Amino acid sequence: MPHSIAPNVVLSPKGGEEDPFLPDAPSYANGAVKEEDNDAPKEDEAASDEALQQEVKLEDLFDDEVSDDEEFPSSSIPDGKVESSPPAAPIQVAPSAKFTDPEIMLAFYQRLFPFRLLFQWLNHSMKPSNDFSHREFAFTLQNDAYLRYQSFATGDLLRKQVLQLNPSRFEIGPVYTANPRDRKTLRKSTAFRPIAKELVFDLDLTDYDEIRTCCDKAKICHKCWSFVTMAIKVVDGALREDFGFEHIMWVYSGRRGAHAWISDKRARNMDDPRRKALAGYLEIVKGGAQSGKKVNVRRPLHPHLARSLDILKPHFARDILEDQDPFGTPTGSERLLSLIPDPALSTALRKKWDAAPNRSSTHKWADIDALAKSGASKSLDGKALLEAKQDIVLEYTYPRLDVEVSKKQIHLLKSPFVIHPGTGRVCVPINLDKLEKFDPLGVPTVTELLNEIDEFDGGEMQTDQASGEADGDEEVKKMMDYEKTSLKPYVEYFKAHVASLLRAEKGGMKREREEDSMEF
Repeated sequence: MPHSIAPNVVLSPKGGEEDPFLPDAPSYANGAVKEEDNDAPKEDEAASDEALQQEVKLEDLFDDEVSDDEEFPSSSIPDGKVESSPPAAPIQVAPSAKFTDPEIMLAFYQRLFPFRLLFQWLNHSMKPSNDFSHREFAFTLQNDAYLRYQSFATGDLLRKQVLQLNPSRFEIGPVYTANPRDRKTLRKSTAFRPIAKELVFDLDLTDYDEIRTCCDKAKICHKCWSFVTMAIKVVDGALREDFGFEHIMWVYSGRRGAHAWISDKRARNMDDPRRKALAGYLEIVKGGAQSGKKVNVRRPLHPHLARSLDILKPHFARDILEDQDPFGTPTGSERLLSLIPDPALSTALRKKWDAAPNRSSTHKWADIDALAKSGASKSLDGKALLEAKQDIVLEYTYPRLDVEVSKKQIHLLKSPFVIHPGTGRVCVPINLDKLEKFDPLGVPTVTELLNEIDEFDGGEMQTDQASGEADGDEEVKKMMDYEKTSLKPYVEYFKAHVASLLRAEKGGMKREREEDSMEF
């Protein structure tokens, strides 16, 4: 039988050095929804509690003893003589194994999921605080039961619960005024309310189905992924330049979208009206597939829109006109003509295009200026035509956000680094320095990662045997399992993001103390 989890023996080397900036978070002595493909199943709390009891014993749920599983366990040999220490059991993922198999999911959680970094990211400090202990987590179990209002004092306890429940995924909610597990014991219902949460944004390619011609529904390709790329550029630029946010992380949703998590303290503390206003600031494409003109913006253009147009124009020429060719069909041509403000010019364009039915979108777009300059319309308003063309560019390139996700603190969003249930891909952070090179179809799947660990360990063992190091006189370098896989750059990017956030939080607290000390 294949072994999918690491051995229970702790493999921490003697005298091993901890990360100087991101050590293990201290534990308390006594244990002191939008998903871009499928909405989380909604079950009542009684059914959820029953499902929880079926999965694990109740005494196990509240056992606060420290687990002897370490995060990112290594499968290399600890310091000492090799002959007396058997090698770690290989994972041996069967060719027929599916990423939804419980054994596969458990191996991923135990060996690869960055629980420590997730804790520090959500806690904003090394020391456990209410930012984490009053935070809601929601689990979707293997039997599709949905457990809400789960909370944990430390990251270690979150990890322990995940290993016990082995959920297919889990979601992150807001920080509440009280521990979510205690909500039923509060005398007043108003005493339990959300008070903080990262500001989030959701991009989903299904919202582009009316303008993307290469794919639809759950399907994606490199051509239509460019919609996500240009959207990230515009939204990220606005958040940084217009609102001054710094700690923004974009996360691939695992299939056809991306999520933005803004962790700045100002963003986390925004109430719902402010979140709604900010989401409205970024929303300019409005109306369904059957509606008319979808972009109606005032002139002169707001600086945000002027900046967005500068970003989007090259994408419109390359990714829209060439790759998507949205005006190549009769339906697409009619849609373009309906957005031209001058009737005489529209008539002249229709006549030209009817005579050349295979004319490309790039040529049709050029025809607009060519016929306008030729005098096809005697009453042409050049300014109105320019503005209409700008609106067309925005309609086909500007971000189409699911703004409802952003408006309320209480909204749950899938955690980074979970496995997408439909593709098996890891929801990895996107490095904005390499945004243009990000390949959603190249993101590793959970089975690929586990096979990479096995291949690395097998090759390392052969190398050791060939070099005659079986006597154990030399130390064997201890590697974290994620370092053996293609998940490594994503974990390291997340680690750098968390480190930057913690430095900012520490500096902010220091300034607050200094300001308080100056008050009389």
